[in-house]
Amino acid sequence: MAKEKVILAYSGGLDTTAIIPWLQENYDYDVVCCCIDVGQGNELDGLDERAKLSGATKLYILNVIDEFCDEYVVPCVQANAIYENKYLLGTSMARPVIAKKLVEIARKEGAVAICHGATGKGNDQVRFELGIKALAPDLKIIAPWRCNETWKMQSREDEIAYCEAHGIHLPFSADSSYSRDRNLWHISHEGLELELPENEPNYDHLLVLGVTPEKAPDEGEYVTMTFEKGVPKSLNGKEMKVSEIITELNKLGGKHGIGIIDIVENRVVGMKSRGVYETPGGTILMEAHQQLEELILDRATYTVKKEIGNKFADVVYEGRWFTPLREALQAFIESTQKYVTGEVKFKLYKGNIIKAGTKSPYSLYNESLASFTTGDLYDHHDAEGFINLFGLPCKVQAMMKAQNNIKD
Repeated sequence: MAKEKVILAYSGGLDTTAIIPWLQENYDYDVVCCCIDVGQGNELDGLDERAKLSGATKLYILNVIDEFCDEYVVPCVQANAIYENKYLLGTSMARPVIAKKLVEIARKEGAVAICHGATGKGNDQVRFELGIKALAPDLKIIAPWRCNETWKMQSREDEIAYCEAHGIHLPFSADSSYSRDRNLWHISHEGLELELPENEPNYDHLLVLGVTPEKAPDEGEYVTMTFEKGVPKSLNGKEMKVSEIITELNKLGGKHGIGIIDIVENRVVGMKSRGVYETPGGTILMEAHQQLEELILDRATYTVKKEIGNKFADVVYEGRWFTPLREALQAFIESTQKYVTGEVKFKLYKGNIIKAGTKSPYSLYNESLASFTTGDLYDHHDAEGFINLFGLPCKVQAMMKAQNNIKD
């Protein structure tokens, strides 16, 4: 009789490698590994051999970079979704597409469970499991780090010893290093000196995608981008896919020290955590989109959109992608992008993105209205009546205080 199957979200790191024999030992499953490529780069090298040496029956490596960019990154850019005013959701926006693909492979393989290596303290356990529950409520979810009775490993040394005891001899190191998550949009860093908020990050040791502003070139660099309905279409005159634009912007942004943030954020599970994020291309793309939007959206829509964007960021951060709320918020956001078409130009210089001009056929900027000279559309005398009405509540409040001898 064939064994039941479990799909393991596999990165090839020590944690998920140790999980393979642990699943076989404690559940007697056939382990099918699944690595979802959202732009991890050379982290995928050697995964096939490593998975098989560790006892997996099969390994899937699915390249979903374009789907990730087009269906998950773009909506966040259109929303200007930034969590707690700093975090550009690099890890958060990748988790739903990973969960979706894990479910698809589980259905293909006839698996009964999905396993992930996220810890019991982090956000990712929430994001993975909410996605799986929304798409496949019948599947069992296994989270080894929460299995206190059977998962006894508490350190890298424990995991290495466990692997070797099960005949898995791989070149893992017990040396301490940052805990990182990488995809095409960003790379995050946690651990080591970052554990204490009073410590300055060791950027020379930490940075992967770029340099600090101090080490950036002394000469700025101009960049031109175009958008159609809020979707990036070209970079420096060359039409590209969204994934290609992000790739090129990562190079430009990294070179000029763009997109490095140090944040203490509020995790979904209730604790604060400190991390450093590198998002060079994403930071540029977000800024370019906002640069165009401010020319096109009317004041009332722009104001409400900022509120919806903050809510959208919360929803994505909390792993609630596959919900009616996310769909409704995204529908509003997409309706605001109807005329967000045009060209933006800016200069990158030592960590800064400096505006260098914006144009759109749908611009609401009117020179006749905005200039200090009197134009046909605006009579300066009309402002007096407007101010009288707009300021009436202030005047009535002041009259009431005077009548009652109230002094602030």
